[in-house]
Amino acid sequence: MIKSVHAENRQLTRTRLSNTWIVSLSILLILAAITVVPFLAPQDPYRIQMGNRLQSISATHWLGTDHLGRDVLSRVIAGLRTTVGTSLLILVVSLVVGVPLGLLSGFIGGWMDRVFKRVVDAFMTLPDYIFAIVLSGLLGPGLVNLIFAVTAVKWVGYARLVRSTVLAEKQKDYISLSILAGTSSLRIVMRHILPHAIGNVLVLATLDIGKIILMIASLSFLGLGPQPPIPEWGTMLNEGRAYFQMAPHLMLVPGIAVVLTVLLANVLGDKLRDRYDVKTRTEE
Repeated sequence: MIKSVHAENRQLTRTRLSNTWIVSLSILLILAAITVVPFLAPQDPYRIQMGNRLQSISATHWLGTDHLGRDVLSRVIAGLRTTVGTSLLILVVSLVVGVPLGLLSGFIGGWMDRVFKRVVDAFMTLPDYIFAIVLSGLLGPGLVNLIFAVTAVKWVGYARLVRSTVLAEKQKDYISLSILAGTSSLRIVMRHILPHAIGNVLVLATLDIGKIILMIASLSFLGLGPQPPIPEWGTMLNEGRAYFQMAPHLMLVPGIAVVLTVLLANVLGDKLRDRYDVKTRTEE
């Protein structure tokens, strides 16, 4: 009887997690679609109308207007393309750089692995945010410099993760048998080792989306990201500070957008982590 109750509770938990995962994934896909559909903004996000500045929510402006009379909803949607689109670009570049370097370093070893470890140690001397701020400050403000700075921070995690997976798999008997059988190194890496790393890389990438969004918004809030009039959530937060008492929506709207997007990405990442974590699946 007790086992049956526990089994039902586990089933209900799985159902809730599954529903949460589906909802989170669906919303994230919708947000990703918005980033590539420019005409969804109801008005021109760059149009200045000083006569309509700092208006509250209305039928014409669903989320009000900013200090220059620009429609806040349109700028939030355009900011979604800037913030989330830039985050996805940084994520892809980090994967393209980090995964091959981790594979080569772990599989080849020798001097290449020693050089790799020294480079990684150099990048890890400072926390991610501090390193990104320092690098952005040296490069100067701008979207391209921001992408370079955050990518320089993020590729390290994927390279280390893949390298550790390669080193663990190299010690197993099936790899030794494949080498003795004359299988090429490329085939061993692509067919036997890389599939073991994909799950972990996917989980880390999903969890990293939220972190990258927060990093971009933080750097933009400090003035190191895209410069006005480019709509970006962190930049919008910075612009709305001076008007918070008379028009709090200028900070609340982009702030809520950042929080919700990061929360959805983390929920999806947690679900994927539960799915690909072998120990967790065994305990269930």
